[in-house]
Amino acid sequence: MIEVRDVHKSFGTQAVLRGTSLRIGKGEAVVIIGRSGGGKSILLKHFIGLIRPDSGNVFVDGKDLAPMDERDLLPVRRNFGMLFQMAALFDSLDVFENVGFVLRREGRHDEAEIRRLVAEALDMVELPGIEKKMPAELSGGMRKRVGLARAIVYRPSILLYDEPTTGLDPVAGARIDRLIRRVWEQLNVTSIAVTHDMKSARTIGNRIVMLHEGRIHADAPTEEIFASTDPILYNFVNGIATERTEPT
Repeated sequence: MIEVRDVHKSFGTQAVLRGTSLRIGKGEAVVIIGRSGGGKSILLKHFIGLIRPDSGNVFVDGKDLAPMDERDLLPVRRNFGMLFQMAALFDSLDVFENVGFVLRREGRHDEAEIRRLVAEALDMVELPGIEKKMPAELSGGMRKRVGLARAIVYRPSILLYDEPTTGLDPVAGARIDRLIRRVWEQLNVTSIAVTHDMKSARTIGNRIVMLHEGRIHADAPTEEIFASTDPILYNFVNGIATERTEPT
């Protein structure tokens, strides 16, 4: 479903991706881990054409994103839903308007259908009946769940998660993990998450990819990653700092 071939990306003199190659199949639940500033979120943004590689190629459903302009990218992006780090809700809109924003913008559904789809999405994230609440009235965990409802409301085939448990207490984080897993199972989507939270990674991913120094350092089923004795991988997943530590 997604293929990255030898992608390089630099910002000024800072090389972030240095020949990254990765394939993600339909229906997989993949978690991307790695050091802060190591390019995980940059790689995620390449998947939807928000960032273009300096060299290399990114394919979605066999289509090369490199030659596409913004108009060509629109139908490709329609395949994606994304939960941003801080949920990225519109503070001036209530929950209903936030979740139904894309549906209304596209103009494919009448008002009754939008209300039904929004209600279904909110029910799936265990927040039924809160359509009239404003973002300021919601806890951090609730905001993330509304963001997840907005990501799934139009039934995309690929869901991207950028640090989904950041800023949440352990209970709220565990709830988000459970909902991500449920959405993956019930909607049969391809799930791709970037996270530093190893408990979350273990819960939501069937496969884990480690990005290290701009390249894929490890790529294996979740339990193999956590059982690995590779020093770089072992230290990272167990939170062990070595004497020579790169700045974060």
